[in-house]
Amino acid sequence: MNEKPKDVRLYLYYAHQCDPKKCSGKKLAKFNLVHLYENIGETPHGAILMDPRAKQALSRADNLKKGIVVLDCSWEQAEDVFPILDKRDLQPRALPYLLAANPVNFGRPFRLNSAEAFAAALYITGQEEQARQVLSKFNWGNVFFELNAEPLADYAAAKNSMEVVEAQKMYIDIESDDF
Repeated sequence: MNEKPKDVRLYLYYAHQCDPKKCSGKKLAKFNLVHLYENIGETPHGAILMDPRAKQALSRADNLKKGIVVLDCSWEQAEDVFPILDKRDLQPRALPYLLAANPVNFGRPFRLNSAEAFAAALYITGQEEQARQVLSKFNWGNVFFELNAEPLADYAAAKNSMEVVEAQKMYIDIESDDF
C-alpha cells in the first residue's frame, strides 16, 4: 500500500519589507500552508534555509525532517537580512536556475518570491504534490511549473547537490564552484 508522503513543515521568517497585499508568504500563512514568524529566535534548529548565497544547491539528498525556512524580505534588502540568520543552526541551500512566474518578477531568473521558493524546494526534493498545493493559491501558480517544467524535472531527478549543479548547466553557464 502506497502512503502519501508526510508534508514537509514550512516556515516563513517575515521581515516586514514588502507590500503585505502582494506578499506571497503572508497569503500562504493565511491558508495555513506555512508557519509565519517574526522573531528570529523562532527559527527551527536544523532546518533547511533557502539562501541564494549558499555554497550548496538544494537536492533530494537534503534532510527535510526539520522543515524548510524561507526569508520573506525585499530583494533590495536581502543582502542585509540574510546575515541575521547566519548565526542560527540552519542548513543553507541555494535553489538552482529557475524563472519567476510571479507578476512582479515574471520571467526573471533567480527572482522567485517566497511561494515559488517553497514550491521549487519541495518539487526538487520529491514533494511535488505539496509543491503544487503551495502554488495552487495563486492564479499564476501553474505558470511557474509550466515555465520551469524541464529544469524542475532534471533537478528532481538529481541524487545530490553536485548533480543538481550539473543539470543546471544545461540552462545557464556558471561555474560549479558557485555552489
